[in-house]
Amino acid sequence: MSTMKFCRECNNILYPKEDRDQKILLYACRNCDHQEVADNNCVYRNVVHHSAGEFTQVLQDVAGDPTLPRTKSVRCAVCGHGEAVFFQATARGEEGMTLFFVCCNPSCGHRWRE
Repeated sequence: MSTMKFCRECNNILYPKEDRDQKILLYACRNCDHQEVADNNCVYRNVVHHSAGEFTQVLQDVAGDPTLPRTKSVRCAVCGHGEAVFFQATARGEEGMTLFFVCCNPSCGHRWRE
């Protein structure tokens, strides 16, 4: 991952700059004419860390999402409600897609998969 770089000439921040002719990434100073070739093509990396509670909240919120398909052909095993939202996603540690259901009863929010 790239770190902040500073100009050797004037100590200002070096900004990423593309050299289209040579097809390389440079770091250039906006104050003087100093440039240097980047040792790594990664300019910025954003890593998002979630807690277990955040994942649970996201799954419960999908029941109110009007863009997701709904079905009345399933029944919630917890509350007996006859409507659920469903979507496909990859399950942790498994290959392929898994069909997930979330109960549309606002007081339930039970989730299961097939």
